[in-house]
Amino acid sequence: MSSNTSESTADDLRAAARAWLAEHWSGDPTTVAAALPDGSSQSFVEKVIDAGWAAPSWPVGRFGRGIAPEIGQVVAEEFAKVGAPGAGQDIANLWANTLLAAGQPALIDQFLRPLLLGKVNMCLLYSEPGAGSDLAGIQTRADRDGDEWIVSGQKVWTTGGRSADYALLITRSNWDVPKHRGITFFFFPMRQPGVEVRALRQATGDSRFNEVFITDARVPDANRLGEVGQGWNVLMTALAYERAVMGQTWRRRADREDEAVRDVDDEASAPVPDLSLLDLARATGRSTDPVIRQKLTRLHAMRQVNEWNNARAKAALEQGTSTPLVSLGKLAMSGMLHYAGSLQNELLGAEATLAGRDSPRAADATYSLLNAFFTSIGGGTDQIQRNIIGERILGLPKEPEVDKDIAFRDVRRS
Repeated sequence: MSSNTSESTADDLRAAARAWLAEHWSGDPTTVAAALPDGSSQSFVEKVIDAGWAAPSWPVGRFGRGIAPEIGQVVAEEFAKVGAPGAGQDIANLWANTLLAAGQPALIDQFLRPLLLGKVNMCLLYSEPGAGSDLAGIQTRADRDGDEWIVSGQKVWTTGGRSADYALLITRSNWDVPKHRGITFFFFPMRQPGVEVRALRQATGDSRFNEVFITDARVPDANRLGEVGQGWNVLMTALAYERAVMGQTWRRRADREDEAVRDVDDEASAPVPDLSLLDLARATGRSTDPVIRQKLTRLHAMRQVNEWNNARAKAALEQGTSTPLVSLGKLAMSGMLHYAGSLQNELLGAEATLAGRDSPRAADATYSLLNAFFTSIGGGTDQIQRNIIGERILGLPKEPEVDKDIAFRDVRRS
């Protein structure tokens, strides 16, 4: 595996990435598609990983190049310019980053590369019916049994649970210490007796979430992430990556970042906040309405500021630490989705109250408005993000925690 050092400049790294892409990337998507199902050793994505471009800020020997975090992002930028996949996984791949940060060496050796290739279906087993916003209140228990742990409990709001091979699972392994100190984190095998996954239907009509019932299922101690009873620290790292991803991945279906400025109804150089909303404004005859134009531009400005904040958060995450900055991005993304959904409905007017296949524009607007609540809840609610921002960024006093120093078995709970 080739490597650069942290002394490389951004220009050096950019030039190296361009040269590598010129040699290996044809722009033919079939070279990627062929790689994903059968794991061909000749696939482009595998070449990206083995060359250290998938996660350049990771260590040499762990599919990285030892690149300084603050300049590693230029690799993803160069790959995006030519439409090549595989880069940027040192931030965007929640599963691989968590495993690398907290996994035992043998577990990392077994799963890191398959996770980078997307060959392992994963899900998150965090939230419970009585522990959503306060994950430290989980009651799913893990009891040691030799070289294994026996797990029983219930999880909810699990995305991808029905297709998952493994899960990131938090459990209660010690009930005699305060709630944050008795948690143990596992890389949990889903396809085993004692794991039942049931679909949950959402307001949008989708069933993207599941509830998971675990009854005397087993997980090897070798699959433990972090130390026994120190799972809260691992969880904070994993949540930071999850919120970073949720804070930067939303793109409306027709939007392109390289088209950030173009003419809007003959007014040169007007910003394009969101092409699908702009097209809708034109279709409804509202594109010349100064109030609508102001709202479109405001959405564009919100997105631009959030991208700058995401860059700050990414630099902090690449240095191997969690950061409260990702909560800013997560909260901002939630606000933008609600704002865009409301604007979409405003553009349609009374038509937005229609539904069904005969009214595809209205159906899409309704879906957008309802689906915005997914980001307001998933990965930590908006209220939790505001608490984190207030306490860890603004330095405001922490909220009272009356059960902080009480053994968990003595805490009143549902």
